[in-house]
Amino acid sequence: MRQHWQQVLIRPEATLRATIEVIDRAALQIALVVDEQEKLLGVVTDGDIRRALIRGLSLEHPVGEVMNKRPKVAALQDSKTQLIAMMEGHHLYQLPVVDDQGRVVRLESLQALYKQPAFPNPVFLMAGGFGTRLRPYTDDCPKPLLEIGGKPILETIIENFVKSGFRQFYIAVHYRAQQIKDYFGDGGRWGVKIDYIDEMEPMGTAGAIGLLPENLPDVPLIVMNGDILTQIDFSRLLAYHNEQQAIATLCVRQYEYQIPYGVVTLEQQRVIGIEEKPLQSCLANAGIYVLDHSLINSIAAQKKLDMPTLLNQQVVRGETVSMFPVNDYWLDIGREADFLRAQGEFAQYF
Repeated sequence: MRQHWQQVLIRPEATLRATIEVIDRAALQIALVVDEQEKLLGVVTDGDIRRALIRGLSLEHPVGEVMNKRPKVAALQDSKTQLIAMMEGHHLYQLPVVDDQGRVVRLESLQALYKQPAFPNPVFLMAGGFGTRLRPYTDDCPKPLLEIGGKPILETIIENFVKSGFRQFYIAVHYRAQQIKDYFGDGGRWGVKIDYIDEMEPMGTAGAIGLLPENLPDVPLIVMNGDILTQIDFSRLLAYHNEQQAIATLCVRQYEYQIPYGVVTLEQQRVIGIEEKPLQSCLANAGIYVLDHSLINSIAAQKKLDMPTLLNQQVVRGETVSMFPVNDYWLDIGREADFLRAQGEFAQYF
């Protein structure tokens, strides 16, 4: 079955009469004019057609001569906040989203963006680490309970998930576990349900997932480190994972670092170039994942397991592990410098 928005794709030679029928049938108030590869050529609304008829054009006129050939579009990586800002700023109710080749991948609706979803997908938060790099702050307080902006890091994480429509949480605890349990309880203060997974000993960044109960709903599981501040659109991440039909989705960040020396290029022991302090770039693991339900049982058989090992296992088996780029605010509170930086940035982003 075609997705709802695909019903409004038309070719430029379609008549105004046919376009009216498409707009009316889909009830999306817009039609998207595309070529054979579904690259966006333009958009047309019922208002565009009315104005064309007022000018004296007939219903048999091709829509390609009436469409808006320079419509506003969004990119795949644009967040929910960016989409709403763009649509409100230009008084739009619909906004096409295109990929790098200009192909239409979906149609966003302002009404749908404002609507609060409710997802059955559980969220697994890893909060059992010792926070060694943040001592002495973590000598008497687990890192997820360190306060940024007047509240614990983990509370901000949970609130962001709640705003996105997630209600079922599992928190893996080990170091100073009782403090975390005492603070969050059963989740009732946030209108959610929180259960705890006790790691009797450190099980790696993925091992504790295998301790989840067997009666979880058969839907993808979102996994996230409990020390990350981010404005990522979790509903968009989940939708992307489902679209990719992947066994797992890994969130990545563009990471740049500068080599503090001149880098020498050689050819058979002869210097052929020197680049002073070059800037290097790579994609780095952002500590946020979506896992297919089938992976949970496979994790249970491995007592200690890190997430990179789990994902590499799936790649070797020929499974699809997709990549979701994080372009929103993201900060891993791993070092004192990060902790202090977050204090200064919290009010701006949260």
